[in-house]
Amino acid sequence: MSGKVFCGNRSPRPDAVDEDGARLDDVILIRTPDESDKLALVQADGPFFTTPHFDGYNAVLVRASRLREITRDELAEVITDAWCSCAPKTVVTKWLAERDQ
Repeated sequence: MSGKVFCGNRSPRPDAVDEDGARLDDVILIRTPDESDKLALVQADGPFFTTPHFDGYNAVLVRASRLREITRDELAEVITDAWCSCAPKTVVTKWLAERDQ
């Protein structure tokens, strides 16, 4: 995938902290296809959030401890969209065709 990360663990950083100011150690980064998808996830009533560090970058953050707030199918859709936004277009087209989407 040309070295592009579509989903991964994020090391604790000063821009993602809990209510006591401690750096969150269970943050997962998930790419989004575009800004509108990012905003939809962040503005929805769910576990996704962002920080100023990601302004202008198509990605959302989610704490692993909050993943239970969404269904497995919802998470699969978000991760599939993330992969599709990073994978080579020919690979995505073939993969989607094989799944008859």
